[in-house]
Amino acid sequence: MVEELLKNYDNVCTLRVRMPISSDLTNPRNFITKISRYEKVVDIPNSMTVLDELLPISIEMAKRNLTGIYNFTNPGCISHNQILEMYRDYIDPKFTWKNFNLEEQAKVIIAPRSNNELDTTKLKTEFPELLCIKDSLIKYVFEPNRKTIVKA
Repeated sequence: MVEELLKNYDNVCTLRVRMPISSDLTNPRNFITKISRYEKVVDIPNSMTVLDELLPISIEMAKRNLTGIYNFTNPGCISHNQILEMYRDYIDPKFTWKNFNLEEQAKVIIAPRSNNELDTTKLKTEFPELLCIKDSLIKYVFEPNRKTIVKA
């Protein structure tokens, strides 16, 4: 594993990104874009990375010469349903989705998925202003993309 090799060097900083999310909701690699296009989703909480908030932090980490391994996610975790509810509330009030369980998902995916909450204590100690995942999604993704509903 590359991470094992890199930790032998004292001048390397490894950032563990999970389920990257950006404010560009048209980007097909954006986690929100992906799950909003799925026919069904599994509703499991996970750690996630809001790139609009964390990428500037990566530059600051380089300036500070930080090294080691960092779980590069926003603190806390959020479920697929919570994200899709926010998508519906901020972006598309007519948006709907269906859920399926892990067993049903396993039958239709090519590679198994991992679900977890990463410990962000090390990152949060260095950057105490880092927002929790839900607040970061609102500030950096959903508020800037909010659709104004005009009532006649």
